[in-house]
Amino acid sequence: MRTELTVNGELVSIEAPPNTLLVQALREHLQLTGTHIGCDTAQCGACTIIMNGDAIKSCNILLAQAAGSTITTIEGLASADGTLHPMQQAFKDCHGLQCGFCTPGMVMNAIDIARKHPNASDDEIRTLLEGNLCRCTGYQNIVSAVRQGASQMKV
Repeated sequence: MRTELTVNGELVSIEAPPNTLLVQALREHLQLTGTHIGCDTAQCGACTIIMNGDAIKSCNILLAQAAGSTITTIEGLASADGTLHPMQQAFKDCHGLQCGFCTPGMVMNAIDIARKHPNASDDEIRTLLEGNLCRCTGYQNIVSAVRQGASQMKV
């Protein structure tokens, strides 16, 4: 089955079986391995991407369901000159990562949070992050990063 979609600003065509998960297509067909596979059950959020403007868990959707969609992965955030997206920079500045496994999905969800809830309180950010698990940080630095990134995205 051939599926066309726009990924990180480029129109792509992927030939894959109809039961291919979007996360598999991104990683195995497009070599966009920043989108991680964590739980395969949409519980951890490591596979979070932006699809048509919304954060989604790409392990929970078939490639065929994404046909015609516009997708942004962690690889599509930084500028061509290497300048980090404001949310990526905030995660770096606030030390919002340790092992890094959850970071790509966490950053993608954080961007969605910042767009939809730009003035969220720390408690609201914690609630909105519930679908993304981090086993290392204790979340305080992640919450600080989301808040800082959101303020920079407003500029």
